[in-house]
Formats: sequence, structure tokens, C-alpha cells
Amino acid sequence: MSLLSRLFAPSTSHEMASLVTAMLSDPERPAPRSLHRPGAGRGPNGHGAHARALPTRQGGAVRRVPIGPRGLGTSAARLTAPPSAPPPAAARPAGHAITAPPDAASLLTGRTARPGRRLPSGPTGLGSSGLRIAAAPPAESARTDDDSARRDEKPSSVPELYCPPAIRDDPALGEEVNERLVAWAEEVGVYPGQLDRVRAAGFGRLIMLAHPETDDADRLLAAAKCALAEWSVDDHYVDGEAEEADPERLGQRLAIAFAAIDPAHLPRRYAPQLAETLRDDPVMTALSDSLDNLSRYASTAQSARLQHALSIMFVAYNQEAVWRTTGQMPSVWEYLMHRHENSFVPCMVLIDVLAGYELPPWEFADPRVRRAFTMAGSASVLLNDLYSMAKEDPEDTNLPRVIAAEEKCSLREAIEASARIHDELMHTFEEEAAVLAVNGSPALARFLAGVWAWLGGSREWHSTTGRYHGAPVQ
Repeated sequence: MSLLSRLFAPSTSHEMASLVTAMLSDPERPAPRSLHRPGAGRGPNGHGAHARALPTRQGGAVRRVPIGPRGLGTSAARLTAPPSAPPPAAARPAGHAITAPPDAASLLTGRTARPGRRLPSGPTGLGSSGLRIAAAPPAESARTDDDSARRDEKPSSVPELYCPPAIRDDPALGEEVNERLVAWAEEVGVYPGQLDRVRAAGFGRLIMLAHPETDDADRLLAAAKCALAEWSVDDHYVDGEAEEADPERLGQRLAIAFAAIDPAHLPRRYAPQLAETLRDDPVMTALSDSLDNLSRYASTAQSARLQHALSIMFVAYNQEAVWRTTGQMPSVWEYLMHRHENSFVPCMVLIDVLAGYELPPWEFADPRVRRAFTMAGSASVLLNDLYSMAKEDPEDTNLPRVIAAEEKCSLREAIEASARIHDELMHTFEEEAAVLAVNGSPALARFLAGVWAWLGGSREWHSTTGRYHGAPVQ
């Protein structure tokens, strides 16, 4: 089920919808608002955190948002910054060991991800001041005021979804991006007759929340165009949300559509026929136009990242079509692999593009970086799975339903298991990204901080959009 169809499906009344609604209606879910306060408070020496900042608009006022390097272990990265250019291959032997510093999770966010580790004093999370490594005291002394308060709360049978809050919220900026996005959708011809639904989805707000390092509406719009073009492939070709889907032609249409992303160079006699096909299909026009617009801000290597991520997503769309046409229920491992390939990663690869710097290609391609990064993408799309279930038909494929079918367990147990899987991915990203930030370049530390901010912005959009919660976002 595509993102847009999930947003606008009517709320259902089956058992799964009731369970998910109860789970996510608690204001403390999907995580306490106090988790990973960005830049809050003062450091242990009485001084606030220092970082370069840029002004952003919020309700007519100007406030400042950190633009790094900051958080996620960046202080340590600054102390031992490697050269800005990639070292020679001889200096970077394949598979060389990275050693984890003590308490790696606290280097990432200032908050421990596992019981028994010390919570540092002072500001926590993105924007915290520096790297603090301390020997872990007895577990009893690791309790915080938040922990004490939670002990008094009514226990819940569903695990709390572990995810940070948004770094910033600028409704006016989000609305500006959203309106310009709808105008562009009308111009290229995607979602004909459904532009009010596109507007109500608030995708401009999602991009604003997920990219707090810039308040440049043009840059944010570039990312929003790419996202909407990507999702239009699903809605037009796969789910049939915007036009009647034709599963038998899906592979053919995706193969041709990819020529709008990564241009195919045909012999002179045949090139006009391909160009005409691309021009006459609104989805292909949207893909081509969004990539052309992105090239104003992205380097060749950054654009290639997005092309690669979209090729993976197109493969996953074909996999989903097989499930639909054959009535096949995937196993849990296959569904999770599908979510690895069909996730928010194509949106997230633009983090440094929008922030105005470039993560070196050799660092982005490092298997350890890719492992952490794609885990974050999977966690984010599983959060979407959980939020959208109350809008889905009980026959739609989602992680809880797949788990329930394979494990022969109740829906409640399957939702609990899904939440645990989400949390495992988040904790693993948190810990591995902390180590990578310390050992990598300042650009890598900044990029990983941007991933953490993206997760928080996506979580905020999912937890506040009127599409999932019945009241429009103001």
C-alpha cells in the first residue's frame, strides 16, 4: 500500500486498527518528548553547547538551529579529524578494525540505549556539548527523573517506540514548501484530480521537519519534488491509487521509467521514440524534472546516490507486485528485506545535499556506514507501517500481519514484536553510528547527526499529521 493511499484510506474498525490506535494515541508514544532533547540545557561545566547556527523562521520570529558538526559524537570527531580527502587505498586496508569507545550509545545521543549505562549530565542528544566518557556506575544509580516518572505510569503491553523528537518545527516554511509542491505536481501532471489530497497530506511539512539544517524553501522544495515523484511511481504503477494499475506491465513501465532517472543513450534513429514515451508519461516527467532540479544543489556523486537508491526501490516494487498477483504472503525475513529495499532511503540520501555540504563518496559507500544508514531507513518505514495500519484493509501486507501469519500469534503479539524490531534497528543504528562518527570525518559525523534528525522529523510528521489522527495539522 503506497504512502498516499495509506494516508487517505478510511479508518478501519478491525482489531488491528484498534490495537494500533490505542498504542499510538498515548501522548508519550512513540517516545517520551524528553528523549534526546536537541541542544537543551547547559553542559556539565556550566557552559552551553557551541556550534555554528543559521536563522530559521517560526511564527515570525527568528530562532537558531544547529548546522553542525554537532551531536552524534562530533566533538570527538573534531578532536581526531582525518584528512578531508580520502586516504590512499594502502592506508585504508579492507575490513580494518574500528574499535568502539566506552559507552558508545551515549556518544551518539547522550542517552544510553541499554540498561546499566550511565546517563551523562547536562544537555543530551543532537546539539549536546561534546563527548563525555565516564565509567559506568552501579545500575541503580543510572536512574533518571524520567525513569522514575515512568515507573509510576500505568504499564503498557506494547513496547514504546524508540525515536527522537523533531529538531525544529516551522509551520510557515512547511506550508510554503507544500503549496509550491502542489503547484509543481499540477504542472508535471501527476495525481490529476487529486491535488487536494496531495495538499492535505502535508508532504512539504514532512520535508521541513526532516531537514532542519536549512530553511531555504528552494532546497526543501527540491527534496519534496524528488519524494513526490518517487511515491507517484507507486501510486500510478503499483497500487493504482492515481490510475488503474496493470501488474503485467509493471516491470516494463519501471524499466522505461528508470531512463528518466538515469538517461539511456540510444542510437540516433531510436532516441526520439524513447524521448516521446518519457515526455508523454506524467510519472516519468516528474522523475526527470525532479532530478534535473536537484542537480542545482547536488554533485554528480550525490545525484548518483539517489539514482542507485531508486533502482533498488524499483526492484522492490516488482517484488510487491508478485505478492499481489499471486496472493502470496511473504515470510517475515522476506518482508523485512523488502522494507530494506522499499524504505525512506531515497529521501534520506539527500541529507547533505540540503544542508549544503557533501559526505565523501568513499565514506558513504563504506559497508559499515551503509549498514547503519539503511537500518535507519528500515526503522523509519516500519514506523510508517505501524502508523498506517489503522488506515489499511486487514488484508494488506504489513509487518504485524506477516508476523501473525508466520508465528500463528495474535495481532497484539505481532504488533509488540513489530515494535521490538523497530527498536532493535534504532538502537543498533544509534550505537554503530556513534562509533562511526568518532572514527570518521567531521562530514560523516554531521551526516549521521542529520540521519538522527531526519528520523525525528519523520516521527513528528507521522505522529501529528491530520491524515493519521483525524484533525488537520495547523
